[in-house]
Amino acid sequence: MRAVIVVALIGVAAAGCSPGQQSAQQSTATAVAPVPAAIDGGEGKQLSALAPATIARLAKTKAPFDLTGNWFIDVSQNPEAWRFGPPYPTLTSASQVHWDAAKKATAEGKVYRDDIGQCWPAGLPLIMTRYWPMAMVQIPSAIYMVSGFMNSVRIVYLDGRKHTDPDIIVRTYNGESIGRWEGDTLVVDTVGFRGDHHWMDQGGVAIPAGEQLHIVERIRMVSDGKQLEIEYTMTDPEHWEGEWKSTKRFNRVDDEDIQEVSCLPDLNEHIRSTTSKTQVLQ
Repeated sequence: MRAVIVVALIGVAAAGCSPGQQSAQQSTATAVAPVPAAIDGGEGKQLSALAPATIARLAKTKAPFDLTGNWFIDVSQNPEAWRFGPPYPTLTSASQVHWDAAKKATAEGKVYRDDIGQCWPAGLPLIMTRYWPMAMVQIPSAIYMVSGFMNSVRIVYLDGRKHTDPDIIVRTYNGESIGRWEGDTLVVDTVGFRGDHHWMDQGGVAIPAGEQLHIVERIRMVSDGKQLEIEYTMTDPEHWEGEWKSTKRFNRVDDEDIQEVSCLPDLNEHIRSTTSKTQVLQ
């Protein structure tokens, strides 16, 4: 799907990025021991990842690598690399309905539920592979990610906290991400997703994501720090059977910065895939 946001945006540098400063060869092979979450005495509340005490506590241990930088999905070998399939898992009947409807709409020259084009958040995992870079800023206690697409924010906590109780978690499109180091690999476990207007794939292949979506990412720095490799393992028993796996590479982008971007419905009113009653199947 080529959802278009009509705003003044920065260009994209994908392949052939300038070398990063961080080398994968500098990564340590020694596992970093998990750290307990810092609990302030005030009613047992979790300290913020940005609290000076949290940062100071974790700064004593050097991370195997630093993700700080701008990253963009590597499409040098495949322009469709932004998708998480094929191969696709075996879909449940609930998900197959959307798949079939999207295929039928595409054959008729129509679009099926272009939620992203209507300014709904892309959500994880698709937010990682949109058409603009992802800025990542790593501190000892967290990694803050800001997408050049709608300025969507994702936070990976590294301060030892556990996932929020599912009964009280505030569900979001990017979920709640908790990271831990296993040798030279960052393992990120994400749950707590919203299940409405959330898609694993769109544009001819419509696969929804639900509240049971669970994503585990294994992130490594490769190519002497010029690339990230992320191995995704995704489950959602409501919508597909077993594990859905996909591995992506992201190129370091050193000559562009993320800028403020707003997705406003009125900017897209002229796009057939968002407003035309003959083109959009709601």
